[in-house]
Amino acid sequence: MKKVTLDVEKLEMAASKLRAIAHPMRIAIIDLLTVNPKMTVTEIYEYLNLEQASASHHLNILKNKGLLDSKRDGKMIYYSLKFEHLTEVIDCINRCTVS
Repeated sequence: MKKVTLDVEKLEMAASKLRAIAHPMRIAIIDLLTVNPKMTVTEIYEYLNLEQASASHHLNILKNKGLLDSKRDGKMIYYSLKFEHLTEVIDCINRCTVS
């Protein structure tokens, strides 16, 4: 058997990101941003039928964990996925939840 060296710091970072994703609304936001790569908080909360404060809360969690980028254009802030690989995570979740 081949010996594997584990990088605890990388594992903790990965677990932290997975905990950030592990909420139905945050999964919905990531899924939405895979289809619409650049959206404002207003577009996101209207599309998902959320309160603005709730959408902002979830977006901040995803952004603070390094999963989303945000860019200001005047008064508008546009959110996008920081990594295309997040779409693969969502695809995997969708495949795993099919019954």
